[in-house]
Amino acid sequence: MSGDWTDARAQACLRRIFDAAVASADPRAAVARHLPPKPKGRCIVVGAGKASAAMAAGLDAAWPDVDVSGVVVTRYGYAVPAGRIEILQASHPVPDENSVIAARRMLEAVGGLTRDDLVIALVSGGGSALMVAPAGEMTLTDKQNVNQALLASGATIAEMNVVRKHLSAIKGGRLAAAARPASVVTLVISDIPGDDVAAIASGPTLPDSSTRDDAIEIVQRHGLQLPPAAWAVLNGEQTRPPPCETDVRIIAAPWMALDAAARIAREEGLTPLILGDALEGEAREAGIVISGIARSVARHAHPVAAPAVLLSGGETTVSIGQEPFGRGGRNTEFLLGMTIALAGMDNIWAIAGDSDGIDGTEDAAGALIGPDTLQRARTAGLDPRRLLVAHDSYTLFDRIGDLVRTGPTLTNVNDIRAVLIAK
Repeated sequence: MSGDWTDARAQACLRRIFDAAVASADPRAAVARHLPPKPKGRCIVVGAGKASAAMAAGLDAAWPDVDVSGVVVTRYGYAVPAGRIEILQASHPVPDENSVIAARRMLEAVGGLTRDDLVIALVSGGGSALMVAPAGEMTLTDKQNVNQALLASGATIAEMNVVRKHLSAIKGGRLAAAARPASVVTLVISDIPGDDVAAIASGPTLPDSSTRDDAIEIVQRHGLQLPPAAWAVLNGEQTRPPPCETDVRIIAAPWMALDAAARIAREEGLTPLILGDALEGEAREAGIVISGIARSVARHAHPVAAPAVLLSGGETTVSIGQEPFGRGGRNTEFLLGMTIALAGMDNIWAIAGDSDGIDGTEDAAGALIGPDTLQRARTAGLDPRRLLVAHDSYTLFDRIGDLVRTGPTLTNVNDIRAVLIAK
């Protein structure tokens, strides 16, 4: 070790940085800061996503004097009381029957409104699976099969949502079209690299510029096996929802979270370097790339001098393929790839986690690594390279006690990664 940077201090510092990034996206406070003028008539609240219940609670508390009602859906375990707004829960990342019920209830809620009424859509990551209205003759089982194929394909979240939009009767602006002639305001907590608001939760209240040909190209490029009813929709006559106007406001986003993380880093005496808020690609490969930047900082003080912290956000992917696979998400796979590449190099620690508290489908947000991670894994009888090939990164970090468990955070601004390099 060098200077005062012990394992305990480095890990505590990284956890403080990660927690500050997540706290900056608190849905209640963010909603209150971005509400539009109050309507003459009613306010109907709809929405879907991991942060939607907490967003709804913030809106209900901020407007006690407005006729507020509505329904939003969130992931199981993410519900909080929201006063006059009903909270439903459904399955993520693969939809269930409650996802279908939620979509139907939202479409009903925005029907029969007037120009004096206001619809506020609360949209956050995870909404695509939580709010499902199968198009054409598709069934819920068809939608589940499509979602599972997309999740295993290595497709980016934006590509997944293009396909989902064209297989849906509520996404791609169709919910906003159903609300006409009421005004629509969309409050967004972004989990999409680049903050493409039309892609978040597959854009239920945003105009869609993609086509069915775009969706077909994505399906074919990734070799997806779709149910016949899904192909019938994609090959059928293309129809678009009527044009809709919506006031869109991003109230929390990855870049805001990274700014909050950078402020904490400076307080800790570190020089922050934000590598970007929209990193994509294979998780293990991203880990190798960022390990190379960390080595350059440690050895050559380039592109920044230590002590420093490299910050990044975005959403990598894990391409599973057809082989059997273990447990883990993109953040633990990123860290395992980085750990192997660093090969026990001194004075480098890292944390990576999903800001929603769930890395993939597991019970941890992510994990921490340090100079001794490889050695401790081998002492525990684990083979890091074999586990990486088997997509079993969760098992490694669980066995050595380095998982980061936050529980549901009730927000979602994608992944937060921080790499600390000491002198």
